[in-house]
Amino acid sequence: MGRHRCRYAQVLPHGRLPVESARAHARGLPRAVLRLRHPAQVRRSAARPSGRGLGVPRGSQPGASCGPSRRGGVTDPALARYRLAFGKTQAMRYTGHLDLYRALERTIRRAALPLAYSRGFSPHPKLQLASALPLGFTSRAELADIWLEQPVPEGEVLARLRQAAPPGIAFERVQPVPAPEPPLQRQVQRADFVARLEDPLAPDLPERLDALLKATSVPRERRGKAYDLRPLMLDLRLEPPAQLVLALSAREGATGRPEEVLEALGLDPLAADITRVQLTLDPSPAAAHAA
Repeated sequence: MGRHRCRYAQVLPHGRLPVESARAHARGLPRAVLRLRHPAQVRRSAARPSGRGLGVPRGSQPGASCGPSRRGGVTDPALARYRLAFGKTQAMRYTGHLDLYRALERTIRRAALPLAYSRGFSPHPKLQLASALPLGFTSRAELADIWLEQPVPEGEVLARLRQAAPPGIAFERVQPVPAPEPPLQRQVQRADFVARLEDPLAPDLPERLDALLKATSVPRERRGKAYDLRPLMLDLRLEPPAQLVLALSAREGATGRPEEVLEALGLDPLAADITRVQLTLDPSPAAAHAA
């Protein structure tokens, strides 16, 4: 019976390696097993142009249709560009800039809007925020531009976003934007804030404010680099009962921060409740309608 045992031996596959019957090499191991002693010498057959991975259905391949389409670029004229105006309320007060960006992306996806994505190995949503808001601040004047794969009436966009928005994001309005307009970040020129201070105010605060405005230079340091805060302060004024209104530069490379102004006045920024109330955009013809 021993000599007939090899007659019925099954030939088991070893990956894509050719496997010979054990009957041909009854005195030793199969040749395919011996080749495993030198893996570098094993040659792989060329991949077949099947259009899908090994054992994975076509619809399950990475990049297959699942959610918004990932085609087109920011300047693609086929895409529809919209500007969102929204508020960041107390529920999102301690949400950072990147987390806010992700929250907006999730909201747009929940709203079933055809958000466009960039090309490449790591597609990113076509979504731009106007200006980063410091952690701990609230806002009534946030702006973001999004690109959709096809036009959707702005009223419908606003209704869908309001229904899908999480606590802390309050959408106010939506308007279409011409595709050739420059990036939103380059258009921001000024940011207005209101800081609610501790009441009662220090008796000498008006004098300190007047001295700060009359100063020709206010040396400060940010991230180890010295700079002058004075040119970044466009307007400062006190309003009753205990509010400081700040108009600061918000241009690229020249952005004033309200907490640094409070420190220059001898006030504790952590004791103030700061809200951004307005963003002013470049009034050039390309962006005049968005101001």
